[in-house]
Amino acid sequence: MFPAPPTPRRDLPPPREAPGTGPAEPAPRPSDAPEAAASPTTGSDGRHAFFDNAKYLAIVLVAMGHAWEPLTDGSRTAKALYMTVYAFHMPAFIIISGYFSRSFDLRRDRLQRLITGVAVPYVLFETAYAGFKSWAGDDPGPISLLDPWYLTWFLVALFVWRLTAPLWKIVRWPVPLAVAIAVLASVSPEIGDDLDLQRVLQFLPFFVLGLSLRPEHFALVRRRWVRIAALPVFAVALVMAYWAAPRMASAWFYHRDSAQELGTTWWIGAAMTLALLGCSIVLVACFFSWVPTRRTWFTVLGAGTLYGYLLHGFLAKGSRFWGWFDDYAWLHTPLGEVTVTLVAALIVTGLCTPPVRRALRFAMEPTMAWAFRQDPADAAARSRTRSAA
Repeated sequence: MFPAPPTPRRDLPPPREAPGTGPAEPAPRPSDAPEAAASPTTGSDGRHAFFDNAKYLAIVLVAMGHAWEPLTDGSRTAKALYMTVYAFHMPAFIIISGYFSRSFDLRRDRLQRLITGVAVPYVLFETAYAGFKSWAGDDPGPISLLDPWYLTWFLVALFVWRLTAPLWKIVRWPVPLAVAIAVLASVSPEIGDDLDLQRVLQFLPFFVLGLSLRPEHFALVRRRWVRIAALPVFAVALVMAYWAAPRMASAWFYHRDSAQELGTTWWIGAAMTLALLGCSIVLVACFFSWVPTRRTWFTVLGAGTLYGYLLHGFLAKGSRFWGWFDDYAWLHTPLGEVTVTLVAALIVTGLCTPPVRRALRFAMEPTMAWAFRQDPADAAARSRTRSAA
């Protein structure tokens, strides 16, 4: 799918030190990205516009998809759009996360960032969601960190994937192996629901693919012929989704259940998993082909997509708890569907803005220096510096 062209382009930066926040990758240090600093589409903070643009557009599609979910029972068109978007929005996020995990190893500072940027937000938001469910009137149940609720599954998955990144880099055929694991997971109901391991394993190929990509692969999908081909491909995907809407359960795109739990045989489940993986890769490539590489008005919002991802879940679930889609029938009309779509896009855009990031950085990107032991080598270096001074 991504063969390397004979003359690599350098309009995208090489992967750098892996941050710990998945969709909201913090900016690398300038010294880590000399090529990125020379790129006209790279800002002074070292962030590359293409990836920030891709993350913002993907998070908007995530919010739209969640807004469309209550409409899918009564609208075949809404369900077709829902299925099409669900086929590629999270795979796109995961591929980018894998790409920026290429340099991840078990170095002390990177493990600390993994804890503060992924594990800590998981604990905080899992607890916050439990409190929200109780306040909103739904059956709260006990708080269980082994059972991610709603959106927090991604943080668990990212933690596991990133820890295993060094292993995937030494395997000879990482992507085929990851695909085999995903297929086996999809036909293994014994895995259970703890830590949403079905999703962790079934989405694994996208992360491993991201680990295997290089800048020239992203440049390849930016070619003119790919961008032209993307339009009929998306048109065919929408037509196929419209045909499949009354015949296929949307749960196939969640990758959270085994084939047996979805009411089919193991061999159909294995075939469906392979087919959906292939469709997702094609649609992700088409999506990337139309992502702008230049800086736009929404480029700055790409740094806050994890904020938008986790925070919009309160409103998305609240709209169900409070029965908005049941009480207001006009939301199920074409005008209502368009309104819901626009409101979802505006809300998630606001949640990605710098003021929101500044207000909630203590929860999403805490430093927590007090929680870690001092590195003996660093302490010795500082002691030598003081002695010399």
